[in-house]
Order: sequence, then structure tokens, then C-alpha cells
Amino acid sequence: MAQDVSFNVRNNNGDSVQVGAWRFEGDARGLNVHLQAGVHADEIAGMLVLHLLMQRLQVAEAEGRLNGSVTVVPQANPLGIGQFRQGRILGRYHDATGHNFNRGFDQSAAMVRPSTNVQQWQKSLVQLAAPADVMLDLHTDDEALPYVYVHRSFWPRGRELAAAMKMDVAIIWDDGGDGSFEETIIAPWLRDGATEQRMAATLELRGQGDVNDRFAEQDAEGLYAWLCRYGVINEARSLADWPVEAVEMGHMETILAPQPGVLIFEKELGDVVEEGQRFARILRRPGDPSSEVVLHAEQTGRLVTRYRDRLISQGMGVAKFTGSRLSRNWSGGLLDPN
Repeated sequence: MAQDVSFNVRNNNGDSVQVGAWRFEGDARGLNVHLQAGVHADEIAGMLVLHLLMQRLQVAEAEGRLNGSVTVVPQANPLGIGQFRQGRILGRYHDATGHNFNRGFDQSAAMVRPSTNVQQWQKSLVQLAAPADVMLDLHTDDEALPYVYVHRSFWPRGRELAAAMKMDVAIIWDDGGDGSFEETIIAPWLRDGATEQRMAATLELRGQGDVNDRFAEQDAEGLYAWLCRYGVINEARSLADWPVEAVEMGHMETILAPQPGVLIFEKELGDVVEEGQRFARILRRPGDPSSEVVLHAEQTGRLVTRYRDRLISQGMGVAKFTGSRLSRNWSGGLLDPN
């Protein structure tokens, strides 16, 4: 039976809420794996994926086929999961403080006495994952192809993970600077030059509306097969070849809305759009044809993400494309600084 390693934190009302976590134990000489979903609490897809994966891990544990241990946190953020406004979950930011739930983990982890409940939650989550040799953080975009963020230290061997998950794009990054969970966990590995036997990645499981059994079963199977291939589970599994486009972080093109209005996409996810080609338009004042603005691709690339809602405010990210050269808008850091 999996060991319950859950922990409690305080919510805004001072009530104790639990972060459910379970550890599947095997050969103590093997790897230590940490899997989690829902740090951004409105990104639901990974929660179902890990729920299904846990059933497979339980069987592997009972049959003595685990090398090392696997800790699973299927719903990592009880603070964000309860934030509903007008029937919609607001899970990216802490409502009381405006803190992005996936920023500042490094600062929180360094505090002796965290001063807010978000900081205490972040510190506890880092402590749970700190012994890991392998860490996968499951997220979800607005509308998107499945893709992965992976630090350059784990590439190209991260290609096998992306292929196992049937992810179309791998975004390679070097520096973050905002204390995301992944960045915080791998910081000591990078400092000590100890990345050879380790692996870490942030997996973006399509869009926030893509929560269904078909995708979840496919993703759980992909994770399980990859864990087998990585030596965490004693089971012979082959991985089908899958084309993964590797893109430098700075080559990703993010198109921002130049005005608010009704958003109409003219291209679908996965489409290759030529430089200068139109892919969407924004109608600021329906009824006034002159208020329409057409959006064009900055460079040739594949449409990877789209804004989920069809009414957009000025300055919001409309879409992201792969690119083959440095984006003129690139200034370093994370792809989504907020």
C-alpha cells in the first residue's frame, strides 16, 4: 500500500486544508521520483492523469516491480482550488495577495518562518520534492498543442519523455529567474553539476478544456511507459517514435492583443503560418468594420497556443508560435512572465 505523505497548510480563513500526497515504495537503491499536478489550480488535466497513473503504480508496487520510490501529488494546490468567482475558478493567482502560485518557490523555500500561507505551502511542497532525482510538474495551457518545458541540461534525453507523451513541441530554456517550482527543484542540481542521472520537466497537457478519459488514459500510459524505460518500473516497454520539434525559448513568438475586442482565429492549433500571414483578427466594436484589426505572424512557425476566451483585453497573449530565429520581443526569463 502506498504511504500517505500528505501535509496540511492554512487557507485564507485560517482553516487547515490538506495537500494529498502518496508515496509508492520499491527498491531503496533506485531513483526517487516526484510527480505533481495542479500547482496552478485551474489547470485540471494533470489531476486526472495522475489519478489514473496511481492505479498502475499501486499494482507495480504490490508486484515488487518498483525501483526506488514514486511520490504523487495529484492536486497540489488546495489554496487555489477553492477560489471561485461567479462560478469560475481563479487558480493561477492567490486571490488575497495576487501571488502567482508558480512563482517565488525559491524565496519561500529559503524562509525559516514563511509569513504567508502561500509561502508556507510552497516551502512544504519544495521540501516534499527536494529528495527527488526525477521531477515532473503537470500543467495545462489555455488552448494548446501538448508541449514540454525542459532545461537545456536535460536535452536531448528529454526527447524520449516528450515522445512518450506524444508532445509536439519541446521548449528549451536556460534561465528563468522567477522561482518556478521546476527551477527551484533543479537549482541545486545545476549548482553542483549533478544532472547526469536526473530529469526534470514541466509538461503542458494541451488546453484547459481538454479534460477527458481519452486524453488522460493516453497521458497516463505515456508517463507509465516512460517510467519503465527510465528504469523506475521493472517492465519492458517500447516507445513509439514521435516527431518532437525542439525550439529555443527565445525563438517562441508571443503575439499580444493590440486592442480589446472579439477574438476570431483564422488558423487552427498545429497549423504552420508563414511570416506576415494573417492568423486572427480582433473586432473592437461589432457593427463598425473600421474597428477590426488583423493579426499577422511575426515569423514562420507552428501555432502552439491560443487564448481560450473569445473576448480579449488589450495586452493579453493571443497566441504563441514556434520560430526559427530570436523573437524581437524576447527579453529573457520565462515565456509567461506572469
